[in-house]
Amino acid sequence: MSGSKGTVLVTGGAGYIGSHACKALADAGYVPVTFDNLSTGWAQAVKYGPLVQGDLTDRTALDAAFAAHSPVAVMHFAAFSQVGEAMANPGKYWRNNVMGSLTLIEAAVAAGCLDLVFSSTCATYGEQDGVVLDESSRQMPINAYGSSKRAVEEILRDFGAASGLRHVIFRYFNVAGADPEGEIGECHRPETHLIPVMLEAIDGQRPELVIHGTDYATPDGTCIRDYVHVADLAQAHVLGLEWLLAGKGNRVFNLGTGAGFTVKEVIGHARAATGHKVPHRFGPRRGGDAACLVSGSKRALDELGWQPMRSSLKLMIADAWRWHKTGGYSG
Repeated sequence: MSGSKGTVLVTGGAGYIGSHACKALADAGYVPVTFDNLSTGWAQAVKYGPLVQGDLTDRTALDAAFAAHSPVAVMHFAAFSQVGEAMANPGKYWRNNVMGSLTLIEAAVAAGCLDLVFSSTCATYGEQDGVVLDESSRQMPINAYGSSKRAVEEILRDFGAASGLRHVIFRYFNVAGADPEGEIGECHRPETHLIPVMLEAIDGQRPELVIHGTDYATPDGTCIRDYVHVADLAQAHVLGLEWLLAGKGNRVFNLGTGAGFTVKEVIGHARAATGHKVPHRFGPRRGGDAACLVSGSKRALDELGWQPMRSSLKLMIADAWRWHKTGGYSG
């Protein structure tokens, strides 16, 4: 782990997106140090640098990690992210996502580590149906998940004014796919995301996929969503880090394709990519589901030079299927 460019502390580096960011960091010449409590992450996903097991709310553990590894920057992914759970248990989200982030930010500032890349969410925009969201879209979160992420964005801005903390914020919707080389991938217990749920249905690990609502104002009546390949997303975070290390200013970037796919279209692509039908049935709408949610990424393309090379459904599903057949992580 020579890491000629220095060490980066990656919170949530044992999780789905965080582990892919660690691989991208290592490929770019950094040493990723994962800080994770393993409540939803996997020690097996930490392949590209050391693991520090600890909780974001534990200031002593954070101080020790900063002292031991002297990171040049922080990449912050660690958060609870299930919208349904956030609706039912908002306190869990405010306590973990906001208080944990505040503790992390205070520790980073105290250590003199003043560059931070934050994994936020397009859920901060709320239900803005049928428009392509950009960074100027009004933030109107409708649940504790989106609200907690927006709160952290505001904390970053306040600490920037008070202590010179520099930040890049990324907002995005649905992440899919897996490492193209099959080393790491998506593994949630239980799984709730559309593409891995489809693959579980194909593989007999669940009886079927339930499609929630078929009467939306879309071409086939099912919801439209934007998808970004996890490897493309990880690369954007490395570009954001290098933006900060080059001395550029605080910036917010949306990451998306600007176009979406209906659930039925995703099912069709899954059949083509895997060679198997997707067992499914139709159910009623879920509360809070908008018909069409997509995000543009013109600023990221223009300013970061980001190119989402693998963010086609064909590649995302093929990479996810390759990973799924490995059996994922155990434990």
